[in-house]
Parts: sequence; C-alpha cells; structure tokens
Amino acid sequence: MAYKKKTLARILKTMSASAKAMLAGILLFTLVSSKSTALNADSLKVTITEGTNMAIALSPDKATLAMDIQGTIWTLPITGGKAKAITDALGDCRQPTWSPDGTQIAFQSYRDGNFHIWKINKDGTGLKQITFGVYHDREPHWSPDGTAIAFSSDRNGNYDIWKIVLKNDSLVRLTDHPGNDYFPAFSADGKSLAYVSERSAAAGIYISDAGGQHQLFVHSKEKLASPMWHPSSNQIIFNSLIPNASTLDIVKTGGGDWQTLSDSTEDVFPFKPSWLSETEFLYTADGQIKLRNLGDKSVKTIAFTAELNLMRDKYAPKTRDFDSVKPKPVQGIRSPIVSNNGKFIAFAALGDIWILEIGKPKPVQVTNDVFIDVDPVWSPDDKWLAFTSDRNGNMDLWIREIKTGAETCLFDAADNLKFPSWSPDGNKIAFYQADPKAYSRNTLSIIDIKTKKLESIYGGLFEASQPSWSPDGKYVVVSSLESYSTRFREGLSKFLIIPADKSEARFASPASERSLATRGKNGPVISPDGSSIAYILDNVLWTVPIDNQLNITGPPKQLTNELAEDPSWSGDSRSIVFLATDKLKKVTVASGHIEPIWMDFTWKAKKPEGRLVIHAGRVFNGKTEQYLENVDVVIEKNRIKEIVPHQAGRRGNVVNASKQTLIPGLFEMHTHQNAQLGEKGGRLWLAYGVTSIREPGTDPYDALERKESWNSGKRLGPRSFFTGGHMEGNRIYYNRNTSNVGGAQLDLELNRALTLGYDMIKTYVGLSDILQKQVTEFAHKNGLPVSSHEIYPAMGFGVDGVEHIGATSRRGYSPKLTALNKSYQDVTELVSKSGMYMTPTISLHGGFNALIQSDKSFFDHWQFTTFYSEKQKESLNSAAARAAGSNKTYHHVEKSIVSLMQKGAKLTPGTDSPIIPSGLSYHAELQSWVKAGLSPFETLRAATLWSAEEVGAGKDLGTIEPGKLADMVILDGDPLRQIKDILNVKAVIKNGEYLDIETLKTGKQALIKNQD
Repeated sequence: MAYKKKTLARILKTMSASAKAMLAGILLFTLVSSKSTALNADSLKVTITEGTNMAIALSPDKATLAMDIQGTIWTLPITGGKAKAITDALGDCRQPTWSPDGTQIAFQSYRDGNFHIWKINKDGTGLKQITFGVYHDREPHWSPDGTAIAFSSDRNGNYDIWKIVLKNDSLVRLTDHPGNDYFPAFSADGKSLAYVSERSAAAGIYISDAGGQHQLFVHSKEKLASPMWHPSSNQIIFNSLIPNASTLDIVKTGGGDWQTLSDSTEDVFPFKPSWLSETEFLYTADGQIKLRNLGDKSVKTIAFTAELNLMRDKYAPKTRDFDSVKPKPVQGIRSPIVSNNGKFIAFAALGDIWILEIGKPKPVQVTNDVFIDVDPVWSPDDKWLAFTSDRNGNMDLWIREIKTGAETCLFDAADNLKFPSWSPDGNKIAFYQADPKAYSRNTLSIIDIKTKKLESIYGGLFEASQPSWSPDGKYVVVSSLESYSTRFREGLSKFLIIPADKSEARFASPASERSLATRGKNGPVISPDGSSIAYILDNVLWTVPIDNQLNITGPPKQLTNELAEDPSWSGDSRSIVFLATDKLKKVTVASGHIEPIWMDFTWKAKKPEGRLVIHAGRVFNGKTEQYLENVDVVIEKNRIKEIVPHQAGRRGNVVNASKQTLIPGLFEMHTHQNAQLGEKGGRLWLAYGVTSIREPGTDPYDALERKESWNSGKRLGPRSFFTGGHMEGNRIYYNRNTSNVGGAQLDLELNRALTLGYDMIKTYVGLSDILQKQVTEFAHKNGLPVSSHEIYPAMGFGVDGVEHIGATSRRGYSPKLTALNKSYQDVTELVSKSGMYMTPTISLHGGFNALIQSDKSFFDHWQFTTFYSEKQKESLNSAAARAAGSNKTYHHVEKSIVSLMQKGAKLTPGTDSPIIPSGLSYHAELQSWVKAGLSPFETLRAATLWSAEEVGAGKDLGTIEPGKLADMVILDGDPLRQIKDILNVKAVIKNGEYLDIETLKTGKQALIKNQD
C-alpha cells in the first residue's frame, strides 16, 4: 500500500471533513484493487496499449514519463514498456507536471468532488492535496525554481491564471480579465508565462513577463490549448483545433511563420508536449506517445502497456410484476398545491386535474379527457384554477371556474407554455413560453386575464422553476442556473429575483456555494405575507426571511428531516403543504409540527382478456438471424402462449399478417420525456414501433404520471423504465440534476429511488467516483442497474452502462472520444471486455443530420406526417445543412461502434430525444448503425433482446418466445435485409393489446375483426 502512516497523518491534517470521508473510501478501494495477484472470480484484467485523450509529462532527467490513462497517473520509462500506476482509480487524476527536482508529480484531481491540484511522490507515496474549496483548479504547471505551481481556476467568476506558493500555500492571482484564461505554462527560465485566453477583443495565446505585462502572442479564432515553451524560451508549441483537424503548431516568440509540426491526418490531443532536447519533442496523438524532431517529418512511437483490474458485480435484478391488476397507490402526483384557505389541495395525476379536500381521503376528479392537464394553481380567492393542457395540440394556458366548471383557453400559443402562477391581485398570470429556436430556453411572460394582453419580462431562461410572485406584485422569483464561468456550463441553482418592471434582475442564495433542489416545483415560493421564502435544499424543506425587496434578512430555518418536494403556502402563511417522497404532509412553520394528509387514491394496470392470434408470414424472434415462417403466435391476455405452425380456424381473434413480418417491440434506451410533449407523445412511440422506453434522467413524478397513465390505459403509450433526476455533484446544469454531496442528503435521494420504484439510477458527470461507487453499491443491493457518462473507474466497481460514445464530460474533453470523433484501444478494450452496455447515440453525434442530407426519402413515412409538420421538416433540413461542414469527422464514430461490436461489446440504441425528434431520431439511430457497417440483425438484436436485458427485464421482454409479454410490431418488408423496413409499421401489439394504424394516428381504438 502506498500510504505510509506518517504521510497519511499529514494528509488528514490538511484535508476538509468531506475530503477525509472520501479518503476512507479511497483507502478501502486501494486495499482491494492492489491485490492483483489474488483476483476473485468476478475480477478481470485488461491491458491497455492506447489512450484516448491522455496527457504526458517528461521528468527533468529525461528518463521517465508521467502519463494519465483513464483518470490514473502512471509512470513509464522513456524507452517505453510497462507503465506503473502511482495513484488509485478513484481520483480522476489528469494532466501531470513534474517538480524541477524530479521527485514529485502534480496533477489535477476530482477526488473530493471538485477539480483541485494535488501532488504525489514519483514512487506513489506522499499523496497531498494542494488547493481546496468549492472552485475548480485545473491544468497545473510547476515553476522551474520549484517554488510555485501555476494553474487555472474559476474562483473569481471566470477562469483566470493563479499560482500557489508552496512554502506557505498562499494563492496569487496572475490574470484578471472577463475572458477566460487557462492552460498556463512557465518559460524555461521562469521569467515569463504563456496561457490561452478567450478575450473577446483578441483571443489566442498571451504572454506575461516578469513585470506583469500581458501581451498577445498568437491571435486565433480557433480553439487553442496547452502552450509549452521551447527550452531556449524563444518558441512556443501548442495545439490548434481547427474545423475537422487537430494540429500541433509552433511559433517563434520574436516573430515568424506559424509552422504545423504534425501530419494533417493526426489526431493531436490537447495537452502540453514535452521537450526531450532542443530539437526533439514528445506529444500524444492517435492514442499513442509520439516523438518528433524539428524539421523532420518522420515520427516514432513509444509503446506502452498499462494493466487495469475490473471488479464486476453480480446481482439479481429487481423483481417486476407485469401481470397484476390489483389497485396500486398513485405515485405520479404532479405539483400539489394547497388552496389559500388551506382546505383543498389541487394536483395533476393520471393526465387530469384532481382536488383533495383535506380530511376526506378520496380526491375529486376535476378534468377528464385523454389529454394531459397539469400544473394547477389557485387564484388568490380560490374561485379559479389555472393549468396547462394540450387539448389544442400544444400546451396552452387554461382557467377553470371551480363553482361552474366552465373552462376557458386563456392563451392558445404557437409553442408550449408551462408553470402558470397567479398574481396576488388575481388579475394576471405569469408563465413560461418555449423558445422554438433554443432547446429548453423559455421566456417569462405575464398575461392580463381580462384584456389578454401579453408582456414578456425576462427571456432566455434555461429550465427555470415555477415563478412565484411577491405580495405587492413587483417581483417574480424563480430558481435559475448561475454558471461559475462561461468556459463550462455547470453552476448552481439560485434564487433569481426578476422585477416586473423589467429593471435588472439579480441572483441571491440562502446557502453560499450550494445548489438548490431540482428546478421544477421545489421553490423558491414566497409566503403570502411576504416575510419568507420556502425552498428545498439537500432534499429537505427550508424557509429564509426576506424583506419587501426580496433581500435575505436572516439565517435559514430547516423544517423537515424527511425528503420534501413541491412546497406550497397556505394563505395565512402559517403552514406549508409538501410532498414527502410519496405522501402529502403539512408542516406548521412556527412550531415545526408535521402532520400527514391522508389520501386514498389508486390506479390499476389495464390487461386485455381473451385470445389473440397473429398469423405471421415471418417472425424475427430477437435471438436468431433466421426467420420463423408461416406461424401462429398465440397470445392469451398479455403473454405469448405458444408459437406454432399456422393452422386455419384457430380460436380467438385472428390477425392475418401472412404477408408481413413480426418483430419484438423496439426499445428506445435514452430519452428524456416530459409532459410538454403531450398526449400524442405516447402514441408517437408506438407508431414508430417502440413499445418500451428508458428514461435515464427526469422528474420522477412526471415520469410516474406518464407510466401510470400509459399502463392504466388512460393514454396510449409504451412501457417506461425510468429513474429520477441525474445523480450529480455540487455543480449542476439541467433542471433535473440533483445536487449530491453525500451523507444524509444522499441517503434520502437513494431511498426515494426505492419508494418510487425506479428502474435504474443515472449518475451524472459531476458526481465524484467515490460517491458513484457508493450509489452503485446501493443500487445493486436493491437490484437496480446504474448508468453514467463514465467508463473508468465506473466499470471497475460494477456500473452497468455508459451513455453516449462522447457527450458531456466534467473535464472539458472526453475520455471516450476525441475532438476528431475517434476512440482508441483503451475505450474499445475496456467497454468490450467489461461487459458494460453502451448506448452510443450516434444519431446525436452526427448520424441524424447525415441521414437527412443523404436520404431524400428520410421523412417519407406515415408516422412523420402524422406527428410532425412541414415547418418542422424545413427546420430539420435547414439544421442538417448548417451542420454539414462540421460533420466531416462523424465517420470516425461509425468506425468506433463497429469496432466495439466486433470486439464483443453490447450496444443498445438511444437518441437523447427530444433534443432530436422522438421516434424519428430513433430510426435514424438504427439506420446509422447499419450505414456504419453493422448488420440489420446485429442492430435489431440490440434494439430488442440486448435492450431488455440491460433494463433487467430480459425474462419478460425483448424476444418473441412462449411466456414472454406480448410486445410486438407487424411490418411490411424484410427488416433483416433492409433496416429501413421497420418504418413500415402496420400494427403494434403492446401488452397483448392490438393497435392498428388508425388507432395510433387518432388514439381511438378500433375493434379487431377476425381476419383469418
């Protein structure tokens, strides 16, 4: 073990409490993983010979390389050979730099949930954290005299260059500019510093001299990275990312031509090169460590191997009951809100609005239609409800008079509306209007109820929470994202106080450097008397005192220890009603007394009766490449009874598909659905042959409303396998991200997964490896699979799946995919050997636009004309044309997924819809796989059998076999020969229920006529 007793004591002395807790997990992991000679049956050794986006640094004596591979620091002789790991796998350690005396290596690490600078002795002892706090410190470079380490940090509102003086750990800020400055590098003599800057006046590489003067050295509009000085300090070498190419370039400091040193075909990684001599330099590209000479086009490689041990967890998946029709408690309770008189609670569930009279457990159904009616809010006099509904095609604003039941569409908008909020005087309603040109961006608008005059007061809000009015109507407050910098998108959810007169808005927070709960219905909510704001933080309910300008005037007060959602005030400001995971409760603010609000509200699954027989000309069973021909698939209730040779006159309703092909229902493995997609969103999936969707990140109550509505038959839709919000670290981005810092808060979030019946858990990019390991252990103990954006060390402790072949990473670059869309041997070997599933979403990475450009008939199918418009078609064509120039490296993604499949990796299809259109993009994904070189059989097996196995439902779904659930699609054509034929949907059977084209188009189910 690398940690000696005295060294550990020094580490603990310098660490924060949270870092100490994480270190305990690190030590345990190190003890287990270090025993490589005594691997148990679930362990696997993987040898790495290439690295994706790996960085190197050369020791001062030119004998040893430090390198990062998949988040571990390794050392390697300059001659190559076997690399030695000197850090464990849980730190996400990257971008090493040597001390001038060659005894230590510094690097950036995410060990405590933020990027900080750490150092370690070259033999793996003496691990020590150097920088601390809630900010991110990146890209260290050791000064030539050894007294300081320069790094970039966002500790002042954007990225600047800082240095830490090692003798006293004091911090010195070296740049101060609104443009982000990063990738610092000392000159060989230590007198100058080069860095990259995004300054709007002139972006590029800057140099600061000993006197603190900063001058532009290289001006470029392209993305530059990692400048490094020549030993003579008269040249600087750096990386340039230009359209469809990544190059290594050099420029003389005294002026001269910009020279490109790399070949045009090389995939140069964006990290600092190292000088072996005055003419020889080392860099990483194409998955390798490369050596070149100035003026010489020849290149050598330094071969290496690195061994990683993977501990694969075996666990039993959760038991699912697909057959019971017993009543179950309704858990999909959306946006419960107490009336001002405190006597009633309005909420949405099963697609409609309901009102519960407190003290009477049976809620009363207020609306009753096939459409989605959501987000009710009371008028101040309790005589009206406002809500949104898709009755007219989009989510529009409606009001309903309680006494008469009269309903009026107050605003029929061209685009979706959401989150209405009634003004205190009852004359206006605030709500969000979707911006059709910007995904998930909304404008906060106010409508006058009498005149219907509309006014927009704040635009460009990214997934903000439901607005709340101040009592005097002068302010609206929401929860909104404030990013730490413009370099990276992540930040904190805070109060955003928006004046109704459109004067300047401002952020405020009751908890410094902490993120509020998910941005939906979790506050801030201003009390009717204007004295307090209620909100959710760390999954519990708080209030904080405010003045009439919404300034925070005192310390917060915690009101619950149990998980709380959706707080709403009574009109007297004395109590707050909230959702305690799956139960309604009321807390008295003054005393903290909590009492339950009983509700008896159930639903039950729809299950067909009788016998259905599909006479199929061909059957793809999901497992073999050969069709079964001329067979009868006999379905009793919701399961397949038998598959037998066709025989005329069989008992039951017979569907004649003798000229057609029957396939298992398809799985869409990565989509983020929401109520805004409306009633037709469920039919759309079925129309495209998708009978099951997997939602790896959503509002769980919204997902449960969908699941319960679809399963009960209230609306048509597929099966839903869902999770709640992304399990994120302290910094977040999406409104559905849950900010997790460990301890009791994390326990509450994990226990919610069990209570609400999650089908999986999704850990997101900002969750530290140590907390991800904790989440995975909990999930597997309870039979739940875990997925993330990470491959290592995630697969090392059993994470089941990885989303996207590239996509968002906390590092600013991906460990799976380079800027030129290439993945190397470390990625393909780890994914294929580990057994981890990958949902690559290559349609999102360029396949969708490529197909639009190459296939003139791409939109020519009945599903598109039913669910989409000519305007949307024009918009998609336009977007694909604009993307064509930047899509020239997409073919590398195609090569990677073929390589993964050939090596034995299990891929499953998903799209990240509705970022790209639901259903349509799914078929683009399947077509993209085949275009890349996979066979239709491999593609369809992944879309059926493998997908069912990944969600843990392989015993019930994914194939056409006796005993399986009857989820199937009837098609024209031969999909094992032509993948596009799966668009030729003629009918769908979901849970034994036959749905023809007319039903899928209109939602009106027709009776089956015996067709035999």
